[in-house]
Amino acid sequence: MGHRAFIVQPGPAPAADVLFALHARRSAESVRSAHEQRPGTKIVVALTGTDLYRDVHVDASARRSLELADRLVVLHDGATAELAPRLLPKVYVVPQSAPAMRKLPPLRRWFEVLVVAHLRPEKDPLRTAQAARELDGVSRIRVVHAGAALSAQMRRAAAAEMRSNPRYLWFGELPGWKARRLIARARVLSITSEMEGGANVLSEAVAAGTPVLASRIPAMCAILGAGYPGLFPVGDTRALARLLRRAEKDARFLSDLRRRCIAVRPRLSPAKEKAALRAVLAGLA
Repeated sequence: MGHRAFIVQPGPAPAADVLFALHARRSAESVRSAHEQRPGTKIVVALTGTDLYRDVHVDASARRSLELADRLVVLHDGATAELAPRLLPKVYVVPQSAPAMRKLPPLRRWFEVLVVAHLRPEKDPLRTAQAARELDGVSRIRVVHAGAALSAQMRRAAAAEMRSNPRYLWFGELPGWKARRLIARARVLSITSEMEGGANVLSEAVAAGTPVLASRIPAMCAILGAGYPGLFPVGDTRALARLLRRAEKDARFLSDLRRRCIAVRPRLSPAKEKAALRAVLAGLA
């Protein structure tokens, strides 16, 4: 959009016309230093899922970031329900987009269900593998998981699940292009997060035309629609297993999920995101 942008790690804010802080809590020091030491700098704070659904309610530094910001960016319309009414005039919705992706042929031997999520508690990353254990012996479902273990405990849990669950394969962290290829070939993408700001993998699945199963959290309801038939209660292993079974056996159900995901594409397009970012920056000078 004609701006000169540079990326820095959280900490004291360097000289700039605008500070775009990603994460209210983790970037709190950058926000504070910009406000106190560089009063002319305009501050935009982009809120993540852990910001909205945890940190702004319990963390003083995250709340301070909200107060100091000139603009607040959220990734879906439902996010405003978590914010105090006095903050709403600052709020701009910027959808998380993904460029068009070509759908790849699925594997024939398996009904591949993909999880793309780092292994941390907020993602409930092993829920899909646990649901796959509930399936009968004739099911061809295999759960493929791409994502880094962010703690030794989560690494051990994923390794143990893979040893004991023949339906589960954990690849660890993959380059972005490999993860996108997996999304494009998967029969289904499973998102089991307990909290989520917008989920980039959801945007990529929509771009690829890959059907999605997701936990019924505000972000998923706002983006896919509260009546989307592929939603299940957070942490409900049996409900997810029923959806996996239906997706594998019921071609009409799977086709309906795909059609509904494709219908979301215009709202998650790069052009839409760019226009929304332009609106965020307008008038800050």
